[in-house]
Amino acid sequence: MFVSYRWLEQYIDLEGIDPNELAEKITRTGIEVEGVETLNKGIKGVVVGHVLECEQHPNADKLNKCLVDIGEGEPVQIICGAPNVAKGQKVAVAKVGAVLPGNFKIKKAKLRGEASHGMICSLQELGIEGKLVPKEYQEGIFVFADDAEVGRDALELLNLDDHVLELGLTPNRADCLNMLGVAYEVGAILDNEVKYPSIELQESSEKAEDYIRVNVEAKEDNPFYIARIIKNVKIGPSPLWMQTRLMAAGIRPHNNVVDITNYVLLEYGQPLHAFDYDRLGSKEILVRHAVEGEKITTLDDQERTLKGDHLVITNGETPIALAGVMGGADSEVKDDTINVLLESAYFAGLSIRKCSKDHGLRSEASARYEKGIDPNRVRVASERAAALIAKYAGGEVVSGVVEENTLDAEPKQVDVTLAKINGVLGTELTVEEVTSIFKRLRFEAIADGEQISVTVPTRRGDITISEDLIEEVARLYGYDHIPTTLPVGESTPGQLTIYQEKRRRVRRYLEGAGMLQAITYALTSEEKAEQFALEVSKHVRLAMPMSEERSTLRLSLIPHLLEVVKHNIARQLDSVALYETSSVFLSKENQDLPTEREHLAGAVSGLWHMHMWQGEKKVVDFFTVKGILEGLFDVLGLAERIEFQASKHDGMHPGRTAAISLDGKEIGIIGQVHPHTAKRYDVRETYVFELDLQTLLSADVEDVVYETIPRFPSITRDIALVVDKGISAGKLEQEIRATGGKLLKDVKVFDLYEGEHVEEGKKSIAFSLRYLDPERTLTDEEVTSTHEKVLEALHTKFDASLRS
Repeated sequence: MFVSYRWLEQYIDLEGIDPNELAEKITRTGIEVEGVETLNKGIKGVVVGHVLECEQHPNADKLNKCLVDIGEGEPVQIICGAPNVAKGQKVAVAKVGAVLPGNFKIKKAKLRGEASHGMICSLQELGIEGKLVPKEYQEGIFVFADDAEVGRDALELLNLDDHVLELGLTPNRADCLNMLGVAYEVGAILDNEVKYPSIELQESSEKAEDYIRVNVEAKEDNPFYIARIIKNVKIGPSPLWMQTRLMAAGIRPHNNVVDITNYVLLEYGQPLHAFDYDRLGSKEILVRHAVEGEKITTLDDQERTLKGDHLVITNGETPIALAGVMGGADSEVKDDTINVLLESAYFAGLSIRKCSKDHGLRSEASARYEKGIDPNRVRVASERAAALIAKYAGGEVVSGVVEENTLDAEPKQVDVTLAKINGVLGTELTVEEVTSIFKRLRFEAIADGEQISVTVPTRRGDITISEDLIEEVARLYGYDHIPTTLPVGESTPGQLTIYQEKRRRVRRYLEGAGMLQAITYALTSEEKAEQFALEVSKHVRLAMPMSEERSTLRLSLIPHLLEVVKHNIARQLDSVALYETSSVFLSKENQDLPTEREHLAGAVSGLWHMHMWQGEKKVVDFFTVKGILEGLFDVLGLAERIEFQASKHDGMHPGRTAAISLDGKEIGIIGQVHPHTAKRYDVRETYVFELDLQTLLSADVEDVVYETIPRFPSITRDIALVVDKGISAGKLEQEIRATGGKLLKDVKVFDLYEGEHVEEGKKSIAFSLRYLDPERTLTDEEVTSTHEKVLEALHTKFDASLRS
């Protein structure tokens, strides 16, 4: 909201308070003043001049030689290139020695051999934005009214000695979207009375109901509608003071009737609309919801297709305006308009917001309707506008109005206690101090002991509960005066939960292993939603998705990680290692909301190690990714409870995929993306894993027990076992650990061989077994005895034999 300081002075006494001081006071009471703009951008020496003579420059086709009276004795000659300059005009003249915006100084000059003693100025040259300049003056100089005094300071006439405060209003403070609302706010700050504009409305003997009928079908969206008739208007420019106030508020002047509706909008906060009565096509106003597919051409000459929930003003049949948003082109006030129908109405904010959003139209009127207007200003704003139209457009106001009114415009009563006010604010205010604050706000307050009943005027629709009243007391008492106190009581230092600490450990480990964290959308397409899912679930589709690619809640993190891999490979990053911890969404039958579970997933492609100096390169394979996970399980203290088993999974390579189990329960998968799937995603050979992180981190883990470094040596025995190809190294390792007892401290696989010297259908797996007793030195006999038990158990269970 742009607030003209000079305009505000019409409603509130600001003597002794400069604009910057006022801005500071307003900001300190809760409404931020984002800036104070001085309209005089360093201008001086600009006066009103009278063009006595105007003829074409003898040496230039596009220049004019003007003789101008500037109120200083002899007229001066000025060369002017404006196409609209003419004899008899009153214009803004920058005299010799004047300064214009940008520190542009006016000097005597010769233009094509003719002397020029000054400059005839356009509004843009005086610092006014081009979009705010009236259309007739956009391409040339500005022309004052004939009664402008020659030699008078032009800046004063153009209101360029004003200051404009820009208020950064929050949505709840719609009461300050008008000059009177701001005046009430400033009046409460300064404890000054607000002066309302006087309305001198004279009406003819004719009656409005003879000219128009009003019928409102959509009473919920339009509970109050007033139509007033003004005859015999003369369309022309509005008074200069009105134009300059509109421009200061960021609105371009059009003509006297339209400018008056905009002026009253800014003054009272009540949107108005003027229709050309003779172009309505009937003597009826019908307010209804649009028929689905109905069309209207609005003032911006755009044809718009309406929906059934859009509120429209019609002439009984055809829409002539989008209610509260924009008028129709067919009933627009034009230069030949004679009779005007003036609309003032209360429209429901939700209906206006929906229509405004659907059509991409946001006007000064719709912005106010959306946030809520004062229902008790609908009538008075109509009277004010009618009086101004009669005065400045020569109109004849027909007696009375035609209206439909089902609106409850009674003020609210809100109660609050002194104890609650002081308890919330930490103050020791008295009843008298609190009621005096409400009096400054022009709220009626009645105290009964410590109980205070406040009647809130309808202009303050944001105040509905006692907490709102406490806020008003706080900001006018002064935030700086509210005592500062520290919290009393026990405080608990913040810390991570066990789950959060484990999750952080997971991330740090994976990043230490060389992987980078990715963050992807939780929404995907229906096609990708079920790919790689660990658990069968029906997918959940959004009611209003932003696109089909983001329409469904995901069941797996892997599809989006593959898209990230593709994105990086397309940008010549051949080696990619990514992980993500995020949610998937599982839904069951008869379940209203999906269950959100946190998963961990990773995708690795390209080279894992590359040492250029040694000429060594290691390409990612299944065991690279398996090794990363084994290290993670070891960090979490779960390594001995994890099992990898060969499996098949949709979208994964049938021979390079394993299911991951914790305590016998499957919690994830690991493996290579199937070549066909990789081709669809446009990625190279890629290995992925996904784990149910919630289950993994929720598993009970024994406390870590630290042991001293053993003083006694260990004994290592290596064995190469020949077994059937279908037997996994993991099962052999489990059996070795189970049989080895307390003396067996470590088991590692260090070789796998298939081929010559190993019979068909068999393979050779080599293990290194380390035996140790931390209390004494082991003997060969003890180790041999335990070692033979291990070999015997392997032979019995897996028909394993030592490779010769």
